[in-house]
Amino acid sequence: MRTQSMRDGDLIFSEGKRFAFGFFSLGVSKLRYVGIWYAQVSEQTVVWVANRDRPMNDTSGVIRFSSRGNLCIYASVNTTEPLWSTNVSDSIPEPTLVARLSALGNLLLLDTVTKKSFWESFDHPTDSSLPFMRLGFTRKDGLDRALTSWKSPSDPGSGTFTLWINRTGFPQLVLYKGLIPLWRTGSWTGLRWSGAVFQILFVNNQDEVSMTNRPTDASVITRMMVNETGSVQRLTWSAGEKRWNVFWSIPKEECDYYAHCGLNGYCHPATSEACTCLPGFEPKMPRDWLLRDYTGGCSRKNETSLCREKEGFVKLTHSKIPDTSVASVDMNITLKECEQRCLLNCSCAAYASAYYEGVGGEKGCLTWHGDMLDTRSFLSSGQDIYIRVDREEIERWNKNGSLGKRRVIIIVISLIAALMLLAVISFCYVRKRRKSSRHRRSPTTLPQGSFNINDTFRFQEDQGREWELPLFELNTIATATNNFAFRNKLGEGGFGPVYKGVLENGMEIAVKSFGVLILEIITGKKNSAFHKQSSNLVGHIWDLWNKGEATSVVDKLMNQDIYDESEVMKCVHIGLLCVQENASDRPDMPSVVSMFGHNANDFPPPKHPAFTSGRKKTHVKNDDLSGENSTSVNDVTLTSVHGR
Repeated sequence: MRTQSMRDGDLIFSEGKRFAFGFFSLGVSKLRYVGIWYAQVSEQTVVWVANRDRPMNDTSGVIRFSSRGNLCIYASVNTTEPLWSTNVSDSIPEPTLVARLSALGNLLLLDTVTKKSFWESFDHPTDSSLPFMRLGFTRKDGLDRALTSWKSPSDPGSGTFTLWINRTGFPQLVLYKGLIPLWRTGSWTGLRWSGAVFQILFVNNQDEVSMTNRPTDASVITRMMVNETGSVQRLTWSAGEKRWNVFWSIPKEECDYYAHCGLNGYCHPATSEACTCLPGFEPKMPRDWLLRDYTGGCSRKNETSLCREKEGFVKLTHSKIPDTSVASVDMNITLKECEQRCLLNCSCAAYASAYYEGVGGEKGCLTWHGDMLDTRSFLSSGQDIYIRVDREEIERWNKNGSLGKRRVIIIVISLIAALMLLAVISFCYVRKRRKSSRHRRSPTTLPQGSFNINDTFRFQEDQGREWELPLFELNTIATATNNFAFRNKLGEGGFGPVYKGVLENGMEIAVKSFGVLILEIITGKKNSAFHKQSSNLVGHIWDLWNKGEATSVVDKLMNQDIYDESEVMKCVHIGLLCVQENASDRPDMPSVVSMFGHNANDFPPPKHPAFTSGRKKTHVKNDDLSGENSTSVNDVTLTSVHGR
């Protein structure tokens, strides 16, 4: 209540006691701060600091209401000048005013009778964003919420890195070092941010430009933060391992950094030379590019006007579109109308859809007039952008671009096919040699019955050895599927067709499950290894993945000092994508090869795998988030993709 106060050592807990509010110190420092932290997490984790730039030197501090109704921090009981205040401009006359910590970790100045909130800590974030916390601008109160890093792990003072929604041009989330852009997520696509994968609600209208994040599972302890080194991280708490797991961290690869390839450059993270020029452009200083110095950027090949006959556009797919702070926006025209508008304007260099994943299809028009900055490719996310070029460049692109890509794909597929054929031949040779040296054994007896991927299915061999997925000779499979006849084809996925077969004993089988091998290598276990609730290895990894504890599957014999945890978890991610139950969801081999050169942040989340004993479905109600077309929700399951 207004008449009460808090001294150093007093605490306020949220409902459920997930969060605590009070005085604290960091490390060995004797400086005292007032803030909010996780109360049920063993590792000290502060998520909000009131007096971050004005700490107290000892434990004499006190928190109390001022005569105007503001909550204030004083260095001592006798001090009249506060170190920090909620600074509500109008006087708050309500006698029933209290400071209350909500279950979400939000400190509120609340009238217990009317339930009116006069101030909340969620409107004044420090370095961390909690679920349901809003970032961005609201016109009614004039607040522009941003995250600002700490100075160091032991100093929560305002640091040099800020994560902020830039509303100039077309809104985009940008990480700054001082006033210099360090990384940007790209613009809102209509469902999500281009270049980031997490669940958010985005509002973009005349009164508000903001984003709100939340987990699909309320039991998950998660936070997003800007740390003192300039990284934006999503972290989840692993109760089993008693530590924070990094779900994603950016910027990470060179293409993440703002304008890495300079003006009119295009960044490809999966290639040996990350930077190329946009179609119609060439390196401004070729010698510097040979030395991998791309800061000079690219200039147009022909300095003459583009307004000539038979001009057109080259489409770049899976792209992060250029910096939209300099883009022109029209939300009331179609993409086709956008193309015509750009073509008729001699200064227009490129165009794209504003919301390419919007409800009801693409919506709005973005155009760039002049140089373009910070364009890059993604593996599977991103959007299309159309670059204006002359007739000669279109012909050159059609010849070298699409055909060149086709040749690369053919080469990659041929190489992979050759390697797989060599592996099969080697396996058959080794197996034949082993058979010749063994004593004669009775053949395995397979039980009658149909084969269903949702059932637990085991074969017994050699006194109880269990197989989740049995091995067959190639000629046995060929006979069962009638030499892979088309009429036996059940469907086609990323790793080729799936065939129905019938063995000699009448048992039905499905011939498919590449992807298991990579998971077996990482864990050092066979897929047939039994796990209490999951039955097999794939199911066990899937369960841990959904709990944010996938790091625990790595083979204990692997020394974590000699491997990159993010790369190992990338392999787990790829493995799970390869064993998804729906074959059409699985990536093809060229995509898998490309994935190993990309950041796992760009990967789609894996869906329920085949050959597990069960599944859990989470249904999220979005009734409370309904709104106009300017509001969208992106539902993505929150998981951990980093190892120890």
